[in-house]
Amino acid sequence: MSIKRIVVGGIELEWNLETGEVLFEGGDVVLFWTSAMETFFDTIREISGTEATQLVLETTGFRQGVIVGEGFKDMKQIDTSNIVEWISNTYAPAGWGKVEIVEMDIDKNTFTMQIQNDWEYKMNLLKNKNTEGIFVPSHYAGVLTGIFGINFWYKTLQYQREGNPYSLVEYFPSDVTVQQNIRELSRKQEDDQIRKLEALVDEHTKSLQSLVKELSSPIIPVLEGIIVVPMIGSYDEQRTEDLIFKTLSELPKHKANYLLVDLTGLNQHITEHTASLIDKLGASARLLGTEVILVGISPELAIMIAQSQNGLKTFESLQSLQHGIYYALGRSGRKIV
Repeated sequence: MSIKRIVVGGIELEWNLETGEVLFEGGDVVLFWTSAMETFFDTIREISGTEATQLVLETTGFRQGVIVGEGFKDMKQIDTSNIVEWISNTYAPAGWGKVEIVEMDIDKNTFTMQIQNDWEYKMNLLKNKNTEGIFVPSHYAGVLTGIFGINFWYKTLQYQREGNPYSLVEYFPSDVTVQQNIRELSRKQEDDQIRKLEALVDEHTKSLQSLVKELSSPIIPVLEGIIVVPMIGSYDEQRTEDLIFKTLSELPKHKANYLLVDLTGLNQHITEHTASLIDKLGASARLLGTEVILVGISPELAIMIAQSQNGLKTFESLQSLQHGIYYALGRSGRKIV
């Protein structure tokens, strides 16, 4: 005969070899080797990562359980009076191991379930994994949700492993939902990604700040005893301190007799703060025995310096850097030939 039927624990299984159908209580089923399921789970883990895989397994197990619970509730008229027998008789013939409800509080709708030798445990055992069951415990939470029409969640009290012959899982009504868990993981992943991006931005910002600091006020030795400091852009408090410290540190190294402060890069925009900076820099350089010469003075900048309340008028001022170099050479008794 091409059709084979057996009944195990009141559950009917049917094989129709002509049509290729396998039926479990009248519904189509597919049989897999445990090793094949292990490969399937490992592939998900490789693609999604451990944390996402756990959520996928938990969500899938729960949702499958809801379908089973809703379907069998109508077929078997399952309620708290016969759920213990139904759970045991249904899942053992399907290859889900031995499962039974060992404790039940009808008033509080709480159940404690003992699960032994289920396929997920066997799957993890194949490669001596210490992975704890996720799919199967969450599946039974879905089953109870489908049967009773209220949301159940679970807490694993012990896992089957060496020293524990079975897993013990507590089920109870809860506001926890798989949708909520998905949203929480998404938010966590977004937060992790944002933190990584922020760290990357901070790293690049520090590198750029260091580069800008290095390039914004370069010390240029042009001839023996003569160095140039070009001033570019605007100067806040940090840039001001960096410029003064760096310049005063370099003067003795280069044995500088003349410091040419090139104002060309200020683009004719000089504030009281910038004028005060130049005055402070010049006064400090003089204390080290270095004469300060302002170069790159445009007519507009000359008017602003003349109107400034700082002591910039006391410095020698010349129109271009070239004039400044010739002037410094002449003062030191040298010339270009």
